[in-house]
Amino acid sequence: MTRRVGSGAPWERVVGYSRAVAAGDHVYVTGCAPVDLADGKVLHEGDAYAQAKQCLANVAWALEQFGCSLADVVRTRIFVTDIERWEEYGRAHGEVFGEIRPATSMVEVSRLIDPAMLVEIEADAYRPGVGR
Repeated sequence: MTRRVGSGAPWERVVGYSRAVAAGDHVYVTGCAPVDLADGKVLHEGDAYAQAKQCLANVAWALEQFGCSLADVVRTRIFVTDIERWEEYGRAHGEVFGEIRPATSMVEVSRLIDPAMLVEIEADAYRPGVGR
């Protein structure tokens, strides 16, 4: 069985995706941008650290919809527009996942969907039976 959750963001229907999908024992959280999920506005313009923290808050919200938490995360992928700022993104990730220590990748991309976005983070979580 597969369960899906959306945040209500208008682009989810346009692009045709879910904020998160639970399948079997796994939850897959789509790339979360540094936006207010209610209105889609980019938050913390120019602040790489704060944007990464916002992305992770959005990941946490998605996981909570399935009764999961950041402690269930086993892998993250961090997409950044300026790899030179890796320590700012990394510090935010480390504050959240320092004890959890999921597998991760940080990859520089040429840009994200909105030029004000500096980072986007996706996550995979594991919780037995979550997709039922």
